[in-house]
Amino acid sequence: MDIIIGVDIGTSATKAVAFHTAGHALAHEQVDYELTTPQPGWFEQDPAVLFDAVVNAIARLVGKVNGNGARAECIAIGFSSAMHGLIAMDEHDRPLTNCIIWADTRSASFAEELKRTDKGLDIYLKTGTPIHAMSPLCKLCWLRAEMPAIFQAARKFISIKEYVFHRLFGRYIVDESIASATGLFDIHAFQWYRPALAWAGISAAQLSDPVPITYTLSGLPAQLASVMGIPEDTPFVVGASDGCLANLGAGAVAPGDAAVTIGTSGAIRMVVETPQTDKKARTFCYVLTKRLFVVGGAVNSGGMVFRWYRDHFGGGALGGTHAYQQLVAEASTVAPGADGLLFLPYLAGERAPHWDANAKGVFFGVQLHHTKAHFTRAVLEGIVYGLYSVGKALEEIAGPIKVIHANGGFARAPFWVQLLADVFNKRVLVSDEGVQDAAKGACLVALDALGKVSGFDMIDGQSSNVVCEPDIHAHRRYMDSFALFERLYDRLKDEF
Repeated sequence: MDIIIGVDIGTSATKAVAFHTAGHALAHEQVDYELTTPQPGWFEQDPAVLFDAVVNAIARLVGKVNGNGARAECIAIGFSSAMHGLIAMDEHDRPLTNCIIWADTRSASFAEELKRTDKGLDIYLKTGTPIHAMSPLCKLCWLRAEMPAIFQAARKFISIKEYVFHRLFGRYIVDESIASATGLFDIHAFQWYRPALAWAGISAAQLSDPVPITYTLSGLPAQLASVMGIPEDTPFVVGASDGCLANLGAGAVAPGDAAVTIGTSGAIRMVVETPQTDKKARTFCYVLTKRLFVVGGAVNSGGMVFRWYRDHFGGGALGGTHAYQQLVAEASTVAPGADGLLFLPYLAGERAPHWDANAKGVFFGVQLHHTKAHFTRAVLEGIVYGLYSVGKALEEIAGPIKVIHANGGFARAPFWVQLLADVFNKRVLVSDEGVQDAAKGACLVALDALGKVSGFDMIDGQSSNVVCEPDIHAHRRYMDSFALFERLYDRLKDEF
């Protein structure tokens, strides 16, 4: 049996999924890891830990698929990864820093300075990446000012996927999708944007070579191939970013189709055929291919907010998945709107649509009748309200949303999926194969690289979807709360 493996290098775990060439998921493995927070607002990961997670996830998956006497041939491995990471590498190809990830806000002042200039708007319109602390562009400005010795010693500035491919093949390459999320890449000309490089104080030679998402390498070191249980000549397809691939894997590529992801963070995205940016700079525009672009917005306030709530107020981390389930069950006993309790979920600042690294979390409207269940429901509603704020802006740019494809860890919880349907007042589809849409998207890119599909047409045997219909009465109640949600941010943003 021929299989393709999709690997998704995420914020909290690396997932490896084996797919039959007809598109069915056969098995998956996951290797978890932790973030490090050396200072408030700093979020980092050890590149070596993530590299080991990739190798181990593939090795475990191959062992699982080949268990019980079965034998599968891995004909390609495709990759997805989180965006906006930055690692400084020295002249001996060793990391000078950890990977500074998307959630890191240490460069907020540099982002604000750039946003106040005409240059900032020009860079956004050319690169499609909003000016924000998440952006490698702004991280580079911080590194140049605050760690000049490291900045001067750096030979290359790369992301985590680039680090993995360099460890595997000794080449510095970056797919055009990840490159387009750096704030340094011209999404119209498909090359590094010189004015952005000049602002950051670097040259194109200090960045990896941009390649299409179907670019393929082979020739693994024998020792690594042996550990992973695959042939040395197995094709490794560079793939794209997790957000773009989540749309592809979910089949959310037609006009009117949106994909909503809530994992550690959250996002809502649509696919368009030409680069589209926003005059108000509320949304991003990232590359999938030279003919397909993904527009939308990412929020910081996703699953990590719910995890914070669970850890401190909902039974703690030791409660694991059961603690989440218990909290959701309690929240479901409260009516939509949480009886007037509202939550601004900006515990780590916020990205779209405000791009405000200084935003803070707020509970508003607390009264004596509110219980823990009300607070839990308010947290869940606040996270979805944040996505709805982005969705409204997205519809102005890409047209009306007709249907939502839900993915990410939250899609396992029917309560949250119904909440999403009711707030947006849209039908929501969830794949019955699970929530591995980014990995499936990586599989489709690999199939295209091998010539087995063309243009990312959905392959035969795609999974059916679970359909969640909206409740119009609940939607009306949510809209009353949402209007207050938006007013609160506007009135408090200067206080933040």
